[in-house]
Order: sequence, then structure tokens, then C-alpha cells
Amino acid sequence: MNRLTKTLAGLAAAATAIALAGCAGGGSDDAGEGLGTLKVGATAVPAGEILAFVRDELAADAGLTLEIQEYTDYNTPDQALSQGANDANLFQHGPFLEEYNENAGDDLVSIGEIYLPPLALYSEGFDDIESLPEGATIALPNDPSNESRALLLLASAGLIETTEAPTTITDITANPKKFEFTEIDAASLPTALKQQDAAIVNFNYAGAAGLSSDLQILTEGDDSEYFNILATRAELEDDPRIQKLYELLTSDETKQFIEEKYAGLVIPAP
Repeated sequence: MNRLTKTLAGLAAAATAIALAGCAGGGSDDAGEGLGTLKVGATAVPAGEILAFVRDELAADAGLTLEIQEYTDYNTPDQALSQGANDANLFQHGPFLEEYNENAGDDLVSIGEIYLPPLALYSEGFDDIESLPEGATIALPNDPSNESRALLLLASAGLIETTEAPTTITDITANPKKFEFTEIDAASLPTALKQQDAAIVNFNYAGAAGLSSDLQILTEGDDSEYFNILATRAELEDDPRIQKLYELLTSDETKQFIEEKYAGLVIPAP
């Protein structure tokens, strides 16, 4: 091969390399980053549905691959995250995470608020809280953070009085209508509604069980401190995949999806 031929061949190879680089860099900057795969634990409704929207509609363009692991209880997701089975989870509010960390001696962290599934008092037999009779039976979630939340909801409506920071029914200081309270696992509350006059149910389980807003006789407002959060392990707090997921979960597109799908029953974080 003479010198001219070698020079032409080199120029052609360089041009090909530049062209290929241009193709690889096409699309959004995020897509070019190739952030990789993120495994996220979630309860099915609404967290799993919101994550599925992000996975199907937004993640690919951001260079992120989401794998969603659904759980049917509140205990397993944090354990799975701590043990490395997942990289993040979406199902709990801040006080629940604090309670878990304290009891487990763990250091899972919150990346930020995503949505509020308002806690509500449901009843199939009564249309409003005023019609609840003396001695009515009411089921409450038995995990400390959500039971506290349930008691404060009842107290806010004047149905009971409690200590400043109640955690169980022993912290009820006044019960003028002599309601009978049963503390049960949160996942069983929709079923318990069949045997109780009323039950306080988190939307995670109310939505999955198909409980209608027509059955709500008392609900939290959007000033609640119980917005659900994206959580991860401390060492992943600044991981680009985690930060990108948080960005997508709080995007205008995701907020619109939440507002349209749940019609006010789930409130996106501001």
C-alpha cells in the first residue's frame, strides 16, 4: 500500500469512527449516559402503578432501566432494601421509616416526598361520622406509625381525645361514644371492614381492594406530614440512578398521571 492509499484509508477510518460516535450520542443526554438498572421495591397500589408509569413512559429516555418488585406487606420492603435485594423502595412515609430504622438499628434514608395516599375512615354502613352510633366498632392499623396517624385523624374530628403523640389505643384519653377499637395488620383492614362498623385504611390497601371514595366518611387533608417517600440505603443516596428516579417521580408528567388516575385520592408532592 503506497503512502497516498494509507492516508486515504486512515481518513476513511477516522470519518467512520466520528460517524459512529455521533450515532451513539444521539437522543437525549440522559439516554446517552446509560445509567443502568435500578431495582425498586413497592406495594402494588399506588406505588407500583406509579413506578410502572415511570418505567414505561419516562425511564428509557433518561437512560434508566427499572425493575419493580411488588410486596404485599409493610414489613418486607425495608428488610429487602437493607439486605441489598432492592436498591430503593416506594411505599412508606417518613415516620414509618424512622420507626423502622430505630427498631432495626438501620440507616435507610429518604430521598424525598413523592405522593400522599390520604388515610381515611371507611364505612359500609354509615354515611358520615355523626351517624356512627355509641359503641361502634372501628378497626385500626396495628403498626405504630400508622396507628398513631389513625388516632390523630379520629382526634382531629373530635371523635376521641388522645395524648399529644399517641401510638396505641392505650393513649386515648377520652372516648365519649365508647367506640370499640380493634388493632389489626394494615393489609387485613379492607377485609375487616366487612365485620366492623368502620375501619381506617391506608390507600395502599384501600385502592388494591377496590374501596370507593364513596365509603370514606373521614379523610386526611393535603397538609398531612405522611407523604410517601422514595427510600434507599445511605451509601446509595447520591447514586445517579436514585437521583434520576426521584427526578422522574416528581416530574410534571408523573404528577399529571397521579392526578388523572386517582382523581384526588392520591396527591402528588408539591
